Amino acid sequence: MAYRLTLPETGYLRLVHIIGNPKANPPIPPLIPVGKSTWWAGVASGRYPKPVKSLGQRITAWRVEDIRALIEQAGI
Repeated sequence: MAYRLTLPETGYLRLVHIIGNPKANPPIPPLIPVGKSTWWAGVASGRYPKPVKSLGQRITAWRVEDIRALIEQAGI
């Protein structure tokens, strides 16, 4: 059975919720199955959306709307 995450209409996602973490307890499945380095290279090149940094000094997150659009565009 495939795990299917229901994304909220609005909000923010941290990187671990986008690329997953199999070592977490419980494991977090990836929405977009790429590694951390690949994700950041994609952000730098414009392939993946830029993060929102205004949430806090040490917080990096992405808008759910941007991630949803990326998933639909990529057909993931």
